[in-house]
Amino acid sequence: MSPAPSAPAGSEHLTVVGIGADGWAGLSGAAQQVLRAAEVLIGGARQLALLPDGECPGERVTWPSPLRPAVPGLLAAHAGRRVCVLASGDPMFYGIGRTLTEVLAESGTGHRLRVLPHPSSVAYACARLGWPVEDTEVVTLVGRPVENLARALYDGHRLLVLSAGAGTPAEVAALLRAHGFGPTRMRVLEQLGGEREQMAEGHAADWGRAPGDPLNVIALDCAREPGTVPLSTVPGLPDTAYEHDGQLTKRHVRAATLAALAPAPGELLWDIGGGSGSIAVEWLRAHRSCRAVSVERDPVRAERIGRNAHTLGVPALRVVQGPAPAALAGLPTPDAVFIGGGLTAPGLLDACWEALPPGGRIVANTVTLESEALLADRYRRHGGELVRLAVAHAAPVGGFTGWRQAMPVTQWAAVKPPEDRP
Repeated sequence: MSPAPSAPAGSEHLTVVGIGADGWAGLSGAAQQVLRAAEVLIGGARQLALLPDGECPGERVTWPSPLRPAVPGLLAAHAGRRVCVLASGDPMFYGIGRTLTEVLAESGTGHRLRVLPHPSSVAYACARLGWPVEDTEVVTLVGRPVENLARALYDGHRLLVLSAGAGTPAEVAALLRAHGFGPTRMRVLEQLGGEREQMAEGHAADWGRAPGDPLNVIALDCAREPGTVPLSTVPGLPDTAYEHDGQLTKRHVRAATLAALAPAPGELLWDIGGGSGSIAVEWLRAHRSCRAVSVERDPVRAERIGRNAHTLGVPALRVVQGPAPAALAGLPTPDAVFIGGGLTAPGLLDACWEALPPGGRIVANTVTLESEALLADRYRRHGGELVRLAVAHAAPVGGFTGWRQAMPVTQWAAVKPPEDRP
């Protein structure tokens, strides 16, 4: 039997062991050794039930709910004891490993984390399906709204969905139908790696299977219905993709605006004067780790922004209803700010510029002369780029075709320097 990995001398260590549906028999010798030696075993009821009593005599503790706030107290309660946490599959892949790493870093308890992973459900599913893991996108719905799946739907795309329970396949099928992906082939793989492993198959259009095992992964071969408008991975979605009352940054200007804002993974956007939320929505669609807050003073429009975010697969968009700059108080520091409305509100431009850290970006659009004068002043003071965007669309002119000019948009875009000049 190979020895278990040891922790650095002089530090308390917490071990996380990944376990699959095959239970004790599927664990490595090192993992079994750690579990035998543990004085405290912490995990979900399902994981703890997989351990044989005769092999693992340690005290068993079921995770409380909510889990994250309870972790520091649990560690303190068992200080000085050998603690082992059980997790499903690979603990560092959408698992408890990430939560523990973050909580331990925040708590400053001196604990060190070591992880003994098991093959993840994704590894098992790709092995059964013959899908290369690197070409397969994974979307988790564990503790997350099913609408998160919408932004990953593309014709011919392969998806693995980490299910939240027995009812998730039916929820996924309903979402696929609602977004014009009824022909999508669905395969539900249950109890992967265990003795009760099985697979159910069908299509989203007529999915009617009763809920099965709660431990499942859903494989999707995405197929679009004829006539369904595809939504691009780059900014500039069709205007028809949004519910709006006319307060919408139009497609071509929106694409140019997002290019100036330059979203990057993990960054936070303030979208002020959200209107229909299109800038914030497409910022979030740029990368799954992007974050955004949309500020809108009108309550009807604020609700509409939330609906657009859910429809277009970014339900994590935070909507703040209230007037800016007052509504900006208490918001986390942004990496970028977009102002699409309310430029003439006293103090708004100054508040946004002050909120930005060095290197932060600001972009403001307007169609009025009054607001244009404000942007010209900021361009003089802070530099950047001041441009006018003009778009014309072909339209009937009698029996012929001519150009119909949209209102030109003046845009100021700037990056805050390390030391702001007066």
